[in-house]
Amino acid sequence: MESIIYDIFAYDFLRNALIACILSGITCGIVGSYVVARRMVFLCGGITHASFGGLGIALYAGANPVIGALSFAALSSLGIEFASRRGRMREDSATGIIWSVGMATGALFMSLRPGYATDLTSYLFGNILLVDSNDIIYLSWLTLFIVVGAIVWLRKLMYMIFDEEYARSQGVWAVASSYVMAIVIAITIVLSIKVMGIILLLALLTMPAVISNTFTKDYRYIAFWSAVIGVVATIAGFVFSYIYDLPTGSCIIFILTGALICVKVLTLYRKTIVNR
Repeated sequence: MESIIYDIFAYDFLRNALIACILSGITCGIVGSYVVARRMVFLCGGITHASFGGLGIALYAGANPVIGALSFAALSSLGIEFASRRGRMREDSATGIIWSVGMATGALFMSLRPGYATDLTSYLFGNILLVDSNDIIYLSWLTLFIVVGAIVWLRKLMYMIFDEEYARSQGVWAVASSYVMAIVIAITIVLSIKVMGIILLLALLTMPAVISNTFTKDYRYIAFWSAVIGVVATIAGFVFSYIYDLPTGSCIIFILTGALICVKVLTLYRKTIVNR
């Protein structure tokens, strides 16, 4: 343990990795509580995998892969929201189509690149050691925006999540807010890809919220504890992966899974004791 603390202060890439874990844990925890409350988990899966199409095109064109992924993710989230609201297509159908088209587009352009796509695994499963100072800056601004937004617009968000009709009666621009949140979800997904990867990121968006929802039903506390759980899980996963030379994303998921199982078992045990 002393070794990793020394190395974090000694090497910039390890320090960037730790900061990225903390920031991603906060953003995914808060945004994930919104996603779980609105039952948008499958939609997030579609956005996450659709971003691979933008990655593939950007890497093929020699452009910034983050910009490519963000463009695809934002357009996909807005498209799904638009299609479901206008009633032209069911949300799950639109999500499934965009999911598959995005992955197919990414795979096509990756195969057209000359040579072997060595960075493909990094984007699919994450490589936290590739996080650089620019990624930290983007994540910091996103975290600040999400934390401030969650505090300032908490009541309006709760109206929109649980009763959109009532939200409109209270002067909340529910439709515009939904589109804004769709873009925020897309940005959160893209900026966290290096930490968890496209395949594994959905777990960081959902599991902290599910765990916190087990012991509280108040949305405010769910959002807060989701961020705390996300930070603890990402840091623990990072440390564990560093010590045992394992993939960081996999370690984070196993830690979250273990925490979820423990919470559920304790809850069932408590109910059994109370019923007696």
